[in-house]
Amino acid sequence: MASGNTMKALVLRQHGDLDQLQVVEDHPVPGADEGHVVIRVRASSFNYHDVFTVRGMPGIKVPLPVVIGLDMAGEVAEVGPGVVGWKPGDRVLVNPLNKKKGLMGEMLDGGMAQYCRVAADQLLAMPANVSFEDAAALPVAYGTAHRMLITHDTVKAGEKVLVLGASGGVGTGCVILAKMLGAEVIACASSEEKLARLKELGADEVVNYKEVDFSKWAVERYGKPQRRSCDGGVDVVINFTGGDTWHPSLRCLKRGGKLLVCGATAGYDPKEDLRYVWSFELKIIGSNSFYDENLTALMDMIAQGRMRPLIEKVLPLEQAAEGLRLIRDREVIGKVVVAP
Repeated sequence: MASGNTMKALVLRQHGDLDQLQVVEDHPVPGADEGHVVIRVRASSFNYHDVFTVRGMPGIKVPLPVVIGLDMAGEVAEVGPGVVGWKPGDRVLVNPLNKKKGLMGEMLDGGMAQYCRVAADQLLAMPANVSFEDAAALPVAYGTAHRMLITHDTVKAGEKVLVLGASGGVGTGCVILAKMLGAEVIACASSEEKLARLKELGADEVVNYKEVDFSKWAVERYGKPQRRSCDGGVDVVINFTGGDTWHPSLRCLKRGGKLLVCGATAGYDPKEDLRYVWSFELKIIGSNSFYDENLTALMDMIAQGRMRPLIEKVLPLEQAAEGLRLIRDREVIGKVVVAP
């Protein structure tokens, strides 16, 4: 616990590798000023975004030192002036986007600490039967997946949905939600171990994209897409990698199929063939970020027992840097959560 007015926190003092992260015991406990609360953080989860924050991103000036961690859940510890509707002890999930400053854990101190100062309009009430760990796993990864699949109404029961990068946070979220929606899910990942876990998660088919061309696999498995009918191919490809995977994604979609995109981790300027788009009447649907309603809906799904986020490890703050290494080196499938 915090002693006096100091607390434990995972602090980034300068950009570089993960060895720049340091757990300190004497970080100042923030105060609750106008329009803000301080929460006692009970769980905070890592995203690949945290790796980019540590390394430094061109064009983004992070005010260092900073406590990293976008996603967090906890209890209200102190309420500042002008805050209504919240009281100490309330269990809350935090939307990581601060409307004035930007992302928590990047533009202002985030969740990898015992306490965190948060604007009151970022708070979402947690249902009583949702754990802090499950809630903290949601915002960036599952919120993004929920908006892409459910808000935009892009996946229907019985459709064949191919998920690229299925073993990451957004990817596993897409697999879980697509299965919940009644789709037949094809999960693509880079190792047999990850594929086995994706099978356990509910994927109907798994493809090792290091060994097999996923697009050719889909055509062999489901038939070549036909221009004059809706025969062959898959209904939906979820692609947040871009780069070399973009053109093959177009080629395995059936006529009228949907290509969903919410990122471009392997390159934002891929080779494109517009002939596929018009001749197969393809729909390319972008989805950006997530909103309060996505996070509230996800917590309700957990409360109702309809889904649970996949959490690989829950670590103490002292082992947080190792947790982020597992994310960076893609050694885990699902989320790594820290309990400060």
